[in-house]
Amino acid sequence: MNYQQIVVFGEVLFDCFPSGEQILGGAPFNVAWHLEALGAAPCFVSAIGDDDLGQQILATMSGWGMQTDAVQVNTEHPTGMVEVHISNGQPSYHISEDVAYDHIRTDLLPGTSADFILYHGTLALRHGESQRAFDALAEREGCHLFVDINLRSPWWDKGTVLDRLMRARWAKMNSDELADLGFDDPDTNIAMAELMGQAKLEQLIVTRGADGALVHTRAGELIPVAAPPVKRYIDTVGAGDAFSAVYLQGLMTGRPIEMNITMAQQLAADIIGMRGAVPTNRTPYKSLITTG
Repeated sequence: MNYQQIVVFGEVLFDCFPSGEQILGGAPFNVAWHLEALGAAPCFVSAIGDDDLGQQILATMSGWGMQTDAVQVNTEHPTGMVEVHISNGQPSYHISEDVAYDHIRTDLLPGTSADFILYHGTLALRHGESQRAFDALAEREGCHLFVDINLRSPWWDKGTVLDRLMRARWAKMNSDELADLGFDDPDTNIAMAELMGQAKLEQLIVTRGADGALVHTRAGELIPVAAPPVKRYIDTVGAGDAFSAVYLQGLMTGRPIEMNITMAQQLAADIIGMRGAVPTNRTPYKSLITTG
């Protein structure tokens, strides 16, 4: 099945690095950024503050060719920010509370196509107002849910995340997140099968860093794909978002699963070789557009 539209729901914010750099980010924003470069023309639903950072976000989106109509401007709450700390190449995060993306309004939601994929993570659903807006989108006819598990303490609890998984058609997470949700068998294949036994997912996608990725299908098929070589290693910030974007674009166009994983891992490997989560030019996408 081919889908007419990808709607990306969630946070847009600035990642603030120890060097003093402020880099535009947020997992859903990163996914939408990649999707635009891949030619998928996503509808990005979020909220920013009525402040300089918010205006910078709108200008940057427009410059990349992204739609901004579904980004709400909130006059009462600031644009989101995150302090990023890197230790041994791995990021940790301190996330600002009660910011604009926590208050996405239901009455300002955009229209959607007849059949669309609705992508979301877990962070932007930490506040009731954004939860209600998301649920209003998810209840529309023709909506197919893709949940990307991004566990950011203390902004998640197991019961709520599992409930979101039960509603989804596709789910993506890394192997650590799979274990954190209670599916912690040392054999990842068994852990994935246990989750699939509880959920009604069409596909469960688990990334494992240098060990590659696995997809478990509703039919019981397990598809492993090895990770590509990493030409340059800086940090893993945003690698999972790059993977998700390519995978979503493949779902939209009906790309075979094994090819979809392979292409998704390639962009993720490229992101590992740069500071921040998204490229500022379209060079990394050229081979993907040609291939798929």
